[in-house]
Amino acid sequence: MLSLRLSSSQLSAPVNVTWEITRACNLACRHCLSAALPCAEEELDFDECCALVDELARMQVFQVNFGGGEPFLREDFLDILRYTCSRGLTACVSTNGTVLTEELVRELLRIRPVYLQVSLDGACPETNDAIRGRGTFRRILRGVELLAAYNYPGLSLNLVVTRLNVGEIGHFDRLARRYGAKTRLSRFRPAGKGAEVWEELRLTPAQLRELSSFLGAHPEILTGDSFFALTPAGRRNLGLNMCGAGKMTCAVTPSGDVYPCAFLCAPSFWAGNIRSEPLSSIFRSSPVLERFRRLEVESCQSCDRFSLCHGGCPAVAYFLTDSLDFPDPECLRSAASVEEVL
Repeated sequence: MLSLRLSSSQLSAPVNVTWEITRACNLACRHCLSAALPCAEEELDFDECCALVDELARMQVFQVNFGGGEPFLREDFLDILRYTCSRGLTACVSTNGTVLTEELVRELLRIRPVYLQVSLDGACPETNDAIRGRGTFRRILRGVELLAAYNYPGLSLNLVVTRLNVGEIGHFDRLARRYGAKTRLSRFRPAGKGAEVWEELRLTPAQLRELSSFLGAHPEILTGDSFFALTPAGRRNLGLNMCGAGKMTCAVTPSGDVYPCAFLCAPSFWAGNIRSEPLSSIFRSSPVLERFRRLEVESCQSCDRFSLCHGGCPAVAYFLTDSLDFPDPECLRSAASVEEVL
């Protein structure tokens, strides 16, 4: 995970861009983030995708994180991947693993480097299938087994941490290692369909404390997207210490709309569309993105953990309070005493 401390100066381009390349999917996960994506306009065609890749290369964006939907259901996705890598960009693909075939894996190895993140929401069928659908655990693992058979480099298994699976993280990590993969944890947030099951799947305060302790004891576990709100002091130098939305990242939807991040694809956070304005111009001058660069949660600045999380994830705060001016409701300080945190 990138180790970076953001200053008040604006980057000329995002370090990474999350690109939801298609809405098409063969699963119906209960916490699906992409359910929040607007679907009125047609997806970017191949030429438009290549033009965006050219723009990202000109901007010197380091990494493109492809998601969906299920990216590999888009017929021209491999061609888009080839073009992305040919322009010198690092590509990471988030997939549910169920559509992987030997032919597809061999082609990915030829395109390399393409990093793969396979989503699996439990260490056993009962847990995963309660979130991703009946039979998906076995289907996903068949894809993982295929990747392992080819010794696929840069493979990680991603777990969205919920109340159902938080107790299985150690088992999940052992499962990932069995297949030569790294473990990556993502935070469950009340965006998309996640808002409908938030109260059912959100972590309890006790679970938040236990997760923080586990992360402190296991620095090898990868974390992304705003886990800094739970960061114990021992992981201070392992990753980003504040929200990067509009500062070092942004998100592009299948139809070219731009938002501060993939968890903030609400109408009030629309920053522009690449069909009518270059991404470089949107990133540089959008009032929405500028709002996130200036965002400061005043009530957090006196907190002893402020240097670790700077108020946490604005997406969680917004979807639970309808405001960006409140601290992350799952901030570790609200769930633990000073002695338990440090």
